[in-house]
Amino acid sequence: MKRAPQINIGIPEEQREKIANGLSHLLADSYSLYLMTHNFHWNVTGPMFNTLHVMFMEQYTEQWNALDLIAERIRALGFPAPGTYAEFGKLTSIKEVAGVPKALDMVRYLVDAQEATARTARDLFPLLEEANDQPTADLLTQRLDVHEKTAWMLRSLLEE
Repeated sequence: MKRAPQINIGIPEEQREKIANGLSHLLADSYSLYLMTHNFHWNVTGPMFNTLHVMFMEQYTEQWNALDLIAERIRALGFPAPGTYAEFGKLTSIKEVAGVPKALDMVRYLVDAQEATARTARDLFPLLEEANDQPTADLLTQRLDVHEKTAWMLRSLLEE
């Protein structure tokens, strides 16, 4: 990562860099999840069309707003936020979905992507505890709540 300017917020540069790197992975996962959800919103068909179309719109809107919060936290730590498809492609743990899956397969892909994003966020907590970084911990706690709840709601659609 690019060297941060001189910052004295009580977290040493080396720890801020590790946190910013972890947040960059979270931003990439979050953007990949956003894009997948928006794609599925546009392309869903079938008997559950209206339910899923509206649900996906609510989800991608929430995800879009979260992207800014994550990127701004990276910037507050003194590092540039990734912002290109090439960077996101290198950083994300979420695989792109080829073609247009059936509606329930879309739901399955989104469950996996929500859970992957939650895991990426959760993996940062040891770094945050060591650095005493409460603002990032607060942000990640909020993101975990959203991703875990959304995954549960999506999984509920798969039960018969």
